[in-house]
Order: sequence, then C-alpha cells, then structure tokens
Amino acid sequence: MTKNALSIFVFLLIAFGLSWLISLPLWLGDGLADPLFAVVALAMMFTPAIAAIIVVFVLERPRNKARVLGLWPLKPAGRLIGYLALGLTVPVALILVALPVGAVLGVYPADFVTFSAFQEMLDAQMKSAGASALPIPIGVLVGLQFINVLVGAFINLVPALGEELGWRGWLLPKLMRLGTVPALLLSGVIWGLWHAPLILLGYNYPGAPGWLGLTMMIGMCTVVGAVFGWLRLRSDSVWPAALAHGAFNAAAGFSLVFAAAGESIDTTQATILGWSGWIVPLVLVVVLIATKQFTPEHVPTSKDRLVEGATVATNRWPSPSGQSNVTKSPGTTREQT
Repeated sequence: MTKNALSIFVFLLIAFGLSWLISLPLWLGDGLADPLFAVVALAMMFTPAIAAIIVVFVLERPRNKARVLGLWPLKPAGRLIGYLALGLTVPVALILVALPVGAVLGVYPADFVTFSAFQEMLDAQMKSAGASALPIPIGVLVGLQFINVLVGAFINLVPALGEELGWRGWLLPKLMRLGTVPALLLSGVIWGLWHAPLILLGYNYPGAPGWLGLTMMIGMCTVVGAVFGWLRLRSDSVWPAALAHGAFNAAAGFSLVFAAAGESIDTTQATILGWSGWIVPLVLVVVLIATKQFTPEHVPTSKDRLVEGATVATNRWPSPSGQSNVTKSPGTTREQT
C-alpha cells in the first residue's frame, strides 16, 4: 500500500467510524425522533475534519499543514472573494432551479403564486402562538427567506467546514491523481455513503426504503459534491466550498416555501435531493469538466509579469549578426535565416 493510499484508508476509517459511533444513540433510541438528533447530526459534521487533521498532523506531517487542508493562503484576495461569492450564490440557485424543473416534469407540487404550503405552515404557527393572522403579507415573508439564507450560510459555515475540510479540503486533491472524473465520482460516492447512519433512519428521504434513500443520497452528493469540488480546486481554497455547503444547507427549506398545500413531496424524485434536481447541476459539471475548470485558476503575480517581461526582452534582443530575433510566441523564437 502506498503512503497516499494508507493516508486515505486511515482518513476513511476515522471519518466513517466516528460517524457511526456518534450516531449510535439514535439507533439505540428513538431514531430521528430522539431528542439528541440535532446534537448528533451536528457532531457528525465534524468527523471528516477530525479525520483529516489526524492524518495530516500525525501520519503525513507536511511542512505547510494549513495549505494541505486548503485553509491557507487566503490570497490572491480577489480570486478568493470571487469564489466565495460563487459559493454563496451557486448552491442557492441550484436548489431554486430544481423546483420549476421538478414542476415541469410533474414530480414537484409547486405553488409559485400564493405559496399555499408556506402560508399553511405559518398559519399553524400563528394559531399555536395564539395569534389570529399574519401581520406581514406572505410575499414579503417569502422575500425575507432569502435574507435568512444569506445569514444562515455564514452561521452554517463552521459546521459545514467540519465536513468540507475533510471531503474537499483534504480528500479530493488526494484523489485528483486518478483523473478529474474518477476523483469527482469517488469522492461523491464516499461523501454519500458517509451519511448512511442518518439516511438509513429515514433522514432526507422519509418513506423510502433504506437502500433507495442511500442510493439517492449518493447520487445527490456526487453531483452537488462536484460543484463544491470545482469551487475548492479552482480557488485553491476550502473556504468557498465550505461557504457553499453552508448556503446549501440554509436554502434547503425553499422546497417547502414554494410547494402547494396539501401535497406531499417525494424527495427521491423532486427538489435537489431527487433525480429531477440533479439535471441542472449535472449539466453545469459537464460544462466545467469540458472547459477544464477543475484546476486552480492562475492569477498573474508581479513575479510572473517580471519573468514574462524578461522573456519578451530576451526574445527581442539583437542577434550576434545584428538582426533581431522574431518572436513566434511568448518564450519561443524562430530560427534566424
């Protein structure tokens, strides 16, 4: 076993082992209805980060540990800010576009006009609070959900980093030596399988058999994980992927905001969790692969410009015969005649 393979094996052993160990109280208790569910789900999110940190600090011990994990450097600042902005907006857009796609395909019960399911939910909450009617128009409340997602993305950043530090920060770059497509597929399958302790209890896919729920989760994680992977690899930083994960989790509730009242949502078919929601992100990933967007974006530095200037100057320097070299392209010259 190579050192790289050993590192990946130990990482997976720790990440998966801890996730099952932490979720054990749910399996021995009341499952998703257990009072500890929220605590367990939150704690699980940190297991990939724990695994990556142990492997990097104990097994690999590289000189620049923060860079190996994708935490550093935070520059070029312009590039990082640009990909952070993409991380904040692209996942939300993918979640939203999945809804009309599902509606057109007949698998998502949409109500984009009166927001009846959202209205029904709010009315029930007002009634339980002893109030008679909503003090704010429903359209305004729908608009406020976008602000909630923006705030929620940053609140979710820390637990999301708990996952992304492992999956995209450390693991994906390790797998890239297999090739872009194999690395994206393998990392997506691994990420999906890691959710098994909760998915097999009915999380995300209530009513679906465990094997089907886990299969759908693997599919979703493969497609969405590829988008997160693009943000991590292209920016050469884990932070855009972590913010994307936080925004993704914060925007998950949009499927209820735009649903029709009295209708059930089959998440194996509809929303970003179901097959109809994978269509647009899959097209995006194919385009990104075809245009070779899974390598770090090169931002010219002052050193690069100095080297380029020196190369051009060298190419234009008079030859011993008194004739100037004719440049064919930067860094190359045509033989003198």
